[in-house]
Amino acid sequence: MDNALLLKVLLFLPLLAAGIIAVNPTKEDKDARGLALFFSWVMLALSLVIGLQFDRTQAGLQFASSHPWVTHPFPVAFHIGVDGFSMALVMLTSFVTLMSVYASYAIQQRVKLYYANVMLLTFSILGVFMSQDLLQFFVMYEFELVPMYFLIAIWGGPRRGYAAMKFLLYTFFGGVLMFAALLYTYTQLIAMDPATATFNMTMLSSSTNSLPVNAQVVACLGFFLAFIIKLPSVPFHTWLPDAHVEAPTPISMMLAGLLLKMGSYGLVRICMGFFPAFFAEYAPWVVALGAINIIWGAIACLVQKDMKRVIAFSSISHMGFILLGIGSLSNAAVNGAIFQMISHGFISAMLFFLVGTVYERCHTRLLPEIGGGLAYQMPVIFYFWMFATMANLGLPALSGFVGEVTVFYGAYTSPLAQSSLHGAWTQGWIVLSALAVVLTAGYMLWLLKRLFYGPEQPKWKGHLYDATMTERFVATSLAVVTLVFGCVPFYLNDMYSHVGDRITTECLNRIQISDNAKASPNL
Repeated sequence: MDNALLLKVLLFLPLLAAGIIAVNPTKEDKDARGLALFFSWVMLALSLVIGLQFDRTQAGLQFASSHPWVTHPFPVAFHIGVDGFSMALVMLTSFVTLMSVYASYAIQQRVKLYYANVMLLTFSILGVFMSQDLLQFFVMYEFELVPMYFLIAIWGGPRRGYAAMKFLLYTFFGGVLMFAALLYTYTQLIAMDPATATFNMTMLSSSTNSLPVNAQVVACLGFFLAFIIKLPSVPFHTWLPDAHVEAPTPISMMLAGLLLKMGSYGLVRICMGFFPAFFAEYAPWVVALGAINIIWGAIACLVQKDMKRVIAFSSISHMGFILLGIGSLSNAAVNGAIFQMISHGFISAMLFFLVGTVYERCHTRLLPEIGGGLAYQMPVIFYFWMFATMANLGLPALSGFVGEVTVFYGAYTSPLAQSSLHGAWTQGWIVLSALAVVLTAGYMLWLLKRLFYGPEQPKWKGHLYDATMTERFVATSLAVVTLVFGCVPFYLNDMYSHVGDRITTECLNRIQISDNAKASPNL
């Protein structure tokens, strides 16, 4: 089968799965779960087949297909394809989705509706990473609001209505900003040259850099704000802890492992790829924002009593590395940021899953109520917790270490950090970010200690049980991937590094051209 056709099948398979699960006449919950597992395994197999056929030596688009729908008054087309960057995220999506479906064993109410919404959510996420038309990208980006809202509002915790509405309002506001930026970019291209007006993302990456600097800054600002809301970044981060706390465990896995990557993907693909003038003006501020995220998220973790909120704020802190990397404008830093996206997808999904295993047994997430000593009755879960903790704090030989070290190295050796104008400012933020890594080790080890160390609590004695076979399978799968990419990072890096290098180099070249034009206005 043609690989372009396989890519289409992979995109629409979760949509088909959602329909089949929803209209399945049986009322047996196990049938809906079985269908969801079947389609999830097929999606993972398809993504692996496509990934094996992918040419890692090319930076351009592969397996592309385009079908125009409307040409007037503006072009609308179905256009998908993948490069190394999006291919890695497509494979991450199929894997984390499968793990999340396995982790959904605790869902006992309205099971068919639940799995149908999970499949719709997966369809939206895959659509974001595959879309090569900006309007289609926007539609897919916003479509995920619907299933995610219901997944939190129906199957969430006691404050699920509040958390779901807060998530909806924040991300919908980001979508409004993105749509405004999209229309503004299109009208600016028409004003400059009607022949360049398009939503084709490959063509836009070449044409938008010809826009005036002010137009690029205004357009990029709309996209940038939309993406850092989804990332999320300070000060737009407050929706994430509430959403995580109230969402069921498998949805927290997808939220941290996949949805946050939609924001980081857009920052690299659209903000860096389309609007280099924005980074010529504001790259030092992006670095500062990333450092503030790292520091603030780590400090917030130290005062949390809910173990799920600890992991939620940890995600905010780790997303700061992505802002730090792309703001540094170096090949190593940007590629490190991409690695961090994928690595965090595995590690955060594992951590939220392990939080769920403890909650299923203790029926509380509050650390003072748990009291510690769980290792006596749950040694296997304790071992997985220890592994995930070490991965999250960046222990060498695990994938979390690779992403963070590469970002720090690339940022500190970047042209921005070495410049006479912004070098001291940039280096200062990088040093503060590095010091904040110590806080990461502190709050993760503190969390592990308060859960598993200390004397055995009488209230739990004889009432807890260790990991089931399903839990061992999910935790082992996520741990193996984290270990493999930590020991052999170049296998993953080779897939997307050509793309990261190309986007960063083109961004720097356009900035250089812009600077030369400012210095020599008669050229």
